[in-house]
Amino acid sequence: MLPLFLKNKLIQWLEDHREFVVCVFCLPASFLFTLALHIRNAVRKLTSNGQSHDEAVRQIQNRVQQWNKLDSKKGLLCTSRPNWLSLSTTFFQKHLHHRVPIPLYDILELDEGNLTVRVEPMCTIGDITEYLIPKGYSLAVTIELIDATLGGLAFGTGMSTHSHKVGLYHETITSYEVVLGDGSVVTATADNEYSDLYKALPWSHGSLGFLVALTLKIVKVKPYIKIKYTPVRGQKEYCDILRDYSGANEMKPNYHPDYIEGTIFSKEEAVIMTGDYADFNEQVIVNHCSRWYKPWFYKHVESILKKGETEELIPLRDYLLRHNRPIFWVVEDMISFGNHPVFRFFFGWLLPPKPAFLKFTTTPGVRAYTFTKQVFQDIVLPIQELERQIEISIELFDKFPLLVYPCKVIDHGPVSGQLRRPQTKYIVPGTNYAVYNDLGVYGVPRKVKDKLPYNPVGAMRKMEEFTRDVGGFSFLYADIFMTREEFEVMFDLALYKVVRQKYKAEGAFPDLVRQGKARNRRFCYW
Repeated sequence: MLPLFLKNKLIQWLEDHREFVVCVFCLPASFLFTLALHIRNAVRKLTSNGQSHDEAVRQIQNRVQQWNKLDSKKGLLCTSRPNWLSLSTTFFQKHLHHRVPIPLYDILELDEGNLTVRVEPMCTIGDITEYLIPKGYSLAVTIELIDATLGGLAFGTGMSTHSHKVGLYHETITSYEVVLGDGSVVTATADNEYSDLYKALPWSHGSLGFLVALTLKIVKVKPYIKIKYTPVRGQKEYCDILRDYSGANEMKPNYHPDYIEGTIFSKEEAVIMTGDYADFNEQVIVNHCSRWYKPWFYKHVESILKKGETEELIPLRDYLLRHNRPIFWVVEDMISFGNHPVFRFFFGWLLPPKPAFLKFTTTPGVRAYTFTKQVFQDIVLPIQELERQIEISIELFDKFPLLVYPCKVIDHGPVSGQLRRPQTKYIVPGTNYAVYNDLGVYGVPRKVKDKLPYNPVGAMRKMEEFTRDVGGFSFLYADIFMTREEFEVMFDLALYKVVRQKYKAEGAFPDLVRQGKARNRRFCYW
């Protein structure tokens, strides 16, 4: 053990030289970790058999059943996956809980007739894209980060630039296989006896049971995405284009592309990207945008503001993972020279730093910096309010670029889960859905860069208030600053509370909402 004064000096040094630590430790460690995962996956594929999944599930059941026999001082159940391996920016105190290993990483079954794939929860976006795309398929919703797990997304949420057609990630899940608090295993679907559990599992963040398998919808694809970049000047104009292309304006017979995305670089400047599945065409430039030496995707997009409208073909996996290397634009705040051509050429193959190692090397001071001087938020808001979203984001954070993904939010009727029904005024006439959008705000706010006073709690609470007022929802992977009462305005917990009691989660798994530190009235989510 290091003496206290040496430990404090080491922590201070890590905080003062964060960029050096990321380059010298996090990047090489990320590369070696990725290599180890590939080797482990190869070995597992060679040694696995048709019974390995069932045996692993039985072991999880046994651990839960053994926990039920412990005395009254037992901690609540949670997975044993370390905090530093999670993509969440929160730090859940797992050491206070009863941790259960969930060693489930495999792809179990591809059903081409029904266009579904059955997977284990620890299977990642990287794994599933490598498996499906060569076969001519893709998940209906593919998140851009290789390390995101399919199970984590199932109990949290996610969206992609295809979500204006298929909705949020949970809309593409046809079944969940779950170990409950009493150790039993059930399969929940939309129309079986566990349909109430099926509705409550999205946005539950592991508070209702242990996920051991799920079945997801897939779509047929082509090898490329033909993408059109359109630079737009004028806030109303680019907001209207996003609404038109996403189908938010009364089902006008406009062109609705397979993929749509907006990147806003200032209040008056944005680039709209529309893409469709395509075969190779020698007359269109091919851009392998995810290769290590290529400019970061958002920097490539920003260059379109000067170049003007253009089209190119992007190989499908490159497109789906286009934001992975710079983690959208978060890496720039960690490695200021990361997009420099020399760095990309010699060290770009090490990117991105694994969020696992970034969190692993996060000292209390760095954690405080992350909380007080940076913003990491994805917020789902009605696209009809896009201008207001941008205005309040500028007022509170003044951080560009802003990410905009249009998304279909379906009205499933009353008591349909944590996601509240879209307000009637936003419903697209003649349909049962409204078009919302993800507003992604990542990085260091302008006031922090200019060394001006900045109140992160006040800023986020104002953003949350706006989100509640327009009927939106916050993603729960990041810090949340609502009181429980405010949280229950944003989310509908009526069914969730019933399901927790009915399926033995009360007293077995942590509640979705848990009181956080009194100093900022935060709540923690997992």
